[in-house]
Amino acid sequence: MERSLVLIKPDAMPKRLGGTIISRLERQGLKLAALKMLHMDKALAERHYAIHASKPFFEDLINYIISTPIIAAVFEAEGAVEKIRKTAGATDPARAEQGTIRADFGSNIQHNVVHSSDSIETAEREIKLFFGEDEIFDY
Repeated sequence: MERSLVLIKPDAMPKRLGGTIISRLERQGLKLAALKMLHMDKALAERHYAIHASKPFFEDLINYIISTPIIAAVFEAEGAVEKIRKTAGATDPARAEQGTIRADFGSNIQHNVVHSSDSIETAEREIKLFFGEDEIFDY
């Protein structure tokens, strides 16, 4: 069974979209395997977004993701990474397909309400940043 990480980002929190986003993913046949709310610190944010460290928007991205609490979740299903990415929509909400999470709730490429792992390998690495094995449930 494939697992993937989803982060419900700071711009979704004041809009009270956490439950809506989780529900949309579950309706796609994804099983919620782990869930927590946390206030990401700078060190974790830098590890999570390390791939972007050399890019000019890195500091803005870090400051944004640590600005409010977020929700971290692990979902699982056959093809979980692809199902989540399809449900989330394109990173830029202006280019996201109608009816996707980002098209419906995102404001711009940075404030797009949700992060999802882009590959199985990335998902494995990202899940370990946020969850211990004893926090991920099989039922």
